[in-house]
Amino acid sequence: MGTPRAPGFTLIELMIVVTIIGVLAAVAIPAYSGYVLRAQVSEATGLLWSAKSPMAEYFVNSARWPDTPGEVMGTTSGTYTASITYFGVPDNSAGQATLMAKFNSFGLSPDLRNATFLLGTQDGGVTWRCTAGGSSPLSDRYLPGACR
Repeated sequence: MGTPRAPGFTLIELMIVVTIIGVLAAVAIPAYSGYVLRAQVSEATGLLWSAKSPMAEYFVNSARWPDTPGEVMGTTSGTYTASITYFGVPDNSAGQATLMAKFNSFGLSPDLRNATFLLGTQDGGVTWRCTAGGSSPLSDRYLPGACR
């Protein structure tokens, strides 16, 4: 008979558990960061997409674009979105207008700070296309799926 073994884990077993937890954390943290970033971008996306119908309706009824998007939009900013504005001057004669979403400079992922992306129409609001662009274009990898 040998000496009875004390209950508990050996040092090797504990090191294996710590290593496994470290590997899982190394995989999970970047995935979670990407999820947070996409959630922050989705706020600006929702604001831009909500402008399409009222902007097009205004153009059809008035034969011109509103002076500011805020005239027809209920909300032009949010927690992560600083503003929804025009990018350049809308061309009323050709029905061209481009809206720009600009992210805040604080309170969100560093990759998004002050970044911008665009939603534009060339045909009076019948079709819309979003792209990276503006004063500080959002990286293509963070653009919503509909914009890629």
